[in-house]
Amino acid sequence: MLRKFDTKVQHLKYKVLREVARQEWNGTLTENLLDIPKMIVPGKEATMRCCVYKERAILSERVKIAMGGDKQNPNVIEVIDIACDECPMGGYLVTEACRGCLAHRCEDVCPRGAITFDGQQKAHIDKTKCVECGKCANVCPYSAIQNFKRPCVKSCKVNAISMTESKAACIDNSKCISCGACVYQCPFGAISDKSYIVDAVKMLKNAKETGKNKVYAVVAPSISSQFTYAKLGQVIAGIKALGFHTVVEAALGADLVAFSEARELADKGFLTSSCCPAFVSYIKGQFPDLAPHISHNLSPMAEISKYIKEKDPDAKVIFIGPCTAKKMEFKQDRVSPLVDCVLTFEELQALFDSKDLDIMTMHEDVLDNASYYGRIFARSGGLSDAVAQALKEQGLENFDLNAEKCDGIEACKIALLKARKRIGGINFIEGMACSGGCIGGAGCLTHGEKNKSEVDKYGKEALEKTISDAISQLGVK
Repeated sequence: MLRKFDTKVQHLKYKVLREVARQEWNGTLTENLLDIPKMIVPGKEATMRCCVYKERAILSERVKIAMGGDKQNPNVIEVIDIACDECPMGGYLVTEACRGCLAHRCEDVCPRGAITFDGQQKAHIDKTKCVECGKCANVCPYSAIQNFKRPCVKSCKVNAISMTESKAACIDNSKCISCGACVYQCPFGAISDKSYIVDAVKMLKNAKETGKNKVYAVVAPSISSQFTYAKLGQVIAGIKALGFHTVVEAALGADLVAFSEARELADKGFLTSSCCPAFVSYIKGQFPDLAPHISHNLSPMAEISKYIKEKDPDAKVIFIGPCTAKKMEFKQDRVSPLVDCVLTFEELQALFDSKDLDIMTMHEDVLDNASYYGRIFARSGGLSDAVAQALKEQGLENFDLNAEKCDGIEACKIALLKARKRIGGINFIEGMACSGGCIGGAGCLTHGEKNKSEVDKYGKEALEKTISDAISQLGVK
């Protein structure tokens, strides 16, 4: 099999999605629901867990998430408790590097008396007293005390993950921004994003059977860095072969947003971007005093979907991209009338294979023409570059743009703290929750620095060289 994913965890997730979609296409999902785990693990021996029964039990939970997950949980990110049992609790631990020295600096700095010594003078940490301050690790001359964090905890930059008494991960929905970093980093796939792939198949089947409610695919510009085994034009042809009426670039929505955001910025003097839903959630949750400064523009996904719905009120719009947070965004009151479903690139691959489509054998189709600036929204810095261009094209170049380009949520936090204290004269914050921007989204097939160059290359292939030329196709001036 061609290498389509970064990790085997992604591949397992894909197999579940593919089988669920295949059964829905065939109209047999309900009757075969309980058999799907056996279809994925047909033998009697487990390949990943202690026994085949536990493996299939976990697969049953994966199937539920592939069918929309827990309807009582408003978060799109869910934990599979029974799959989350192999990671150590973490925290500060004394390693074999401890030499049993006489200085005992670790003991001296511990504020809670959590450090004791055995007969060989080796240090030990009482976890019932330890408050994880890290002072002991800082003073150890041998670096013998290390902070071992679970991958999910380490990846979550908003501190939304803790552990239950049963040692399973637990997500605090009031802090979670649904960026999906924990989903990609969990080595056991115990954290996953809900899928709406069944809804997507139903829409496509309905359109084919009734000839009504044409289904439009709105694809994120980061698609240019995905599906590396095929040409982009073949991917577009494959999407249409699934039954989509047409494929539209979300980058056209990005062009619209850049124009509007530039005007709003020049008028108000300070803005934070509205394109990344995880970043917007972060501001509202952690920096509520800055929430009034969030751009009032829709995201590129919602903006181009609004245009489609205005032209075809009966249309169904499915966004396809790298972002798990988009699955939260399309549920918002402001966006739900515009976008009917959100899929990730992982789920698009599952759809292709659920219909046994070999996109490598297909002709090359084309996308609508967004501008270079709309297409580079996919990587960090692209939005700021587009806003600068939009200011210039609208005769607003006298506005002195001082943009802070934030690559990842930690950089966003620093920029917001600086803005709160009015440090550095920042007047525009481009917030991207994922490292690298959208190309680092949890729903990507591949992650890496190469993705940025692929996005830039794709942008340079745009026939429309200005934002004005791109949006003029839509009748917007």
